[in-house]
Amino acid sequence: MSDVKAVNELVNQYNSLKSEIGKVIIGQEEAVNFTLLSVFCGGHSLLIGVPGLAKTLLVNTVSNALGLNFKRIQFTPDLMPSDILGSEILDQNRQFKFIKGPIFSNIILADEINRTPPKTQAALLEAMQERSVTVSGNHYKLELPFFVLATQNPIEQEGTDPLPEAQLDRFMFSINLEYPTFKEEVQVVKATTSSIQQTVDAIFSGEEIVAIQKLIRKIPVTDNVIEYAVGLVGKTRPKSNEAIELVKNYLDWGAGPRASQNLIIAAKAHAAVHGKYSPDIEDVKAVAIPILSHRIVKNYKAEAEGVSISDSINSLL
Repeated sequence: MSDVKAVNELVNQYNSLKSEIGKVIIGQEEAVNFTLLSVFCGGHSLLIGVPGLAKTLLVNTVSNALGLNFKRIQFTPDLMPSDILGSEILDQNRQFKFIKGPIFSNIILADEINRTPPKTQAALLEAMQERSVTVSGNHYKLELPFFVLATQNPIEQEGTDPLPEAQLDRFMFSINLEYPTFKEEVQVVKATTSSIQQTVDAIFSGEEIVAIQKLIRKIPVTDNVIEYAVGLVGKTRPKSNEAIELVKNYLDWGAGPRASQNLIIAAKAHAAVHGKYSPDIEDVKAVAIPILSHRIVKNYKAEAEGVSISDSINSLL
């Protein structure tokens, strides 16, 4: 199949995928779109929202609709790295045998990732970056496609270990889930308090998703779009010459080069699912906030004056 045909086919599959997910998830359109984009790009996502906004249900529904294996890991203060990766045991023949942990799956839901100590958070790092794990000196490859979709609550900050910058940078998207509107909440209550159970059909298989990821990598990008993305990331750095006053006054740190790479890959995916064969600057703008917001650190002055990171990014677009 030619690449043009493949992109046209992807648009149809993407729309059917959204309607399947829409059977269960009411509203939260932006969160669904960005979660699917991260899957098509082969990136990981961090879902941030207060309890009860269907973060876990969203990930579960997406994995069913994509036809992938799904494992949930509930992060707690006493969770150890071996609880995620797996461990070696002595079998009846007195031989060491490796028992795989929940990380050996296609989609990992890391629930409340900021509740666990840094040692356990770091166990995810290698898996997220290298798509492999090392246990007792042995190297194990993970099955592709592999995604980590992590959730964290912005409230209940007592007893939490905030994710270190190095680990935040590994997440392609940071997706904020908002409260539903009045009409959406009425629909949610009607749907969840009746006896009717909605079932989600699988639209894709694992092999198809890997093929889509390769297709998105092949999409051509013009130099002016790449220069715009790199320039946008450069403007978030307070010490750079391109930084505007707002950035110099309110930000401590800007985004690194990984943000520029992710902007381009996400713009390619955004263009493809909307039937375009090459991304333009509008595609970069569409994915800028979820890609940059967790890579930028604001200072105390911004906190005191109520300047949000989204405001800072919007002023640069």
